Amino acid sequence: MTQQHPNGVDVQKLVATIEAVKNDPALAAFQFRARTEWHSGAHVQTHIQSFHGVKQEDQSRQQPFVLEGDEPPVLLGSNQGANAVELLLAGLTACLSVGIAYNAAARGIAIEAMRLDVTGDIDLHGFLGLSETIRAGCHDINIACHMKSDASDSAIADLLDHVQKTSPVTDMVRHPTPVHVKFVREI
Repeated sequence: MTQQHPNGVDVQKLVATIEAVKNDPALAAFQFRARTEWHSGAHVQTHIQSFHGVKQEDQSRQQPFVLEGDEPPVLLGSNQGANAVELLLAGLTACLSVGIAYNAAARGIAIEAMRLDVTGDIDLHGFLGLSETIRAGCHDINIACHMKSDASDSAIADLLDHVQKTSPVTDMVRHPTPVHVKFVREI
């Protein structure tokens, strides 16, 4: 961390990005993508590479990010990767971590260290189709944000409140987002 880049964030570029979006709202429209291929049993592999943003296709990633997904043996998997619920929880805390670091930097709050621990409680009755009243997903998600900072508790609480309101992944988890699945016969 440097004076110019608190929390590793170039605040001048952050402010310039915000101003650019204010001046041209179309810059804010992004489309992120992932391609998941099933291999066997619960084992899947997801490739993430290009996305559309700031009115153009981004090709900055020379190689795709590859995520392995699977289930633990107790859920008939072979532990070749995290399961989908764990990946969602990781995405949630990753999004919150970025939001905290960026917004803290913009507010002049230095973060020396930060770790987010998350738990997601799920009742498999919904997933297994054994109950129509128990939801298939998590019924409760709890996050503990461990942070080393000289900022006051009230400044951190205000920061965390703001970040929860502006986190895209938190928003998708807390509010219904339409999901459309269509069948395509060929691969």
